[in-house]
Amino acid sequence: QVQLVESGGGLVQAGTSLRLSCAASGRTFSIDTMGWFRQAPGKEREFVVCIRWNDGSTYYADSVKGRFTISRDNVKNTMYLQMNSLKPEDTAVYYCAAARSAFPGNRATLYNYWGQGTQVTVSS
Repeated sequence: QVQLVESGGGLVQAGTSLRLSCAASGRTFSIDTMGWFRQAPGKEREFVVCIRWNDGSTYYADSVKGRFTISRDNVKNTMYLQMNSLKPEDTAVYYCAAARSAFPGNRATLYNYWGQGTQVTVSS
């Protein structure tokens, strides 16, 4: 099993930055890809970005490309999401996810493990 714990959420103003972290523990050797999803009230969970653990290749949703940056620390088994130029529409609960599959991409059903979520609220 793999356990994921997100942190770093909070209340910020539009145009500012925030950095989220996701710490993985357990059978982390089984993880091929890790990613971030988000869910706003009354909306479906949507893909944000993912990163392939070994080579660092990334795949971003169009809504965040150029503003958000994903990264990982292989030694610490920790993934980060640097969010810049935040907009009110970025307000959501952000979830960390991990997949054993080689190329899960934006397909939520292919991610095997999920964190509890961390709230990000962006005020205008």
